[in-house]
Amino acid sequence: MDKAAVLGCIRDVGVIPVIRAASPHEAAAAIAAIEAGGVTVFEITMTVPGAVDLIREVSRSAPGALVGAGTVLDPAAAHACIDAGARFVISPALNLDTIHACNEAGVAVMPGALTPTEVLTAWNAGADMVKVFPANAVGGASYLKSLKAPLPHVRLVPTGGVNLQTGKDFIKAGAEALGVGADLVDLAALRRGEASVLTERARQFLQLVQEARA
Repeated sequence: MDKAAVLGCIRDVGVIPVIRAASPHEAAAAIAAIEAGGVTVFEITMTVPGAVDLIREVSRSAPGALVGAGTVLDPAAAHACIDAGARFVISPALNLDTIHACNEAGVAVMPGALTPTEVLTAWNAGADMVKVFPANAVGGASYLKSLKAPLPHVRLVPTGGVNLQTGKDFIKAGAEALGVGADLVDLAALRRGEASVLTERARQFLQLVQEARA
């Protein structure tokens, strides 16, 4: 799958679960539960112990999943994740060298930015999408809508405060996709043995995106 196809898949699904967990086993269980609900895009963060090995394992064992790396802070980490099979790279912050490294490797990159200057700097540096983080701290969907007014060509993915109550407004404000953390990747439910909670929420988020786009 080339970069254009990866970006198309991210937009089509419209939901990027942010996989943070205490262990690779827990992360893999969350991925399996969410994939059962129809979401096939996954951001495995570098905060998961053994994240690079997990990216490699999930890429091999779940051929239907689009696996990317999150919380990637520098080019060295980006290269390690790409070598392990990551099809896209996401960061909570703006690092121009990381954008350049991903562009050289032909891998989709989504740096984090917040202000209009940061967003435009990321885009002009070669970002394929820009992660607006933390979106909830600066006004949520209304802030995203404000960014899109002068920057309609920039593909934005809000993360932080995106849930089943706010998600539809983010899509209507112009979000390309939604970055969703604990409101989808519910580790407490998983630890209670209720993986079905994650499966059902995955279905709900997909429905939310479809309804908002309609």
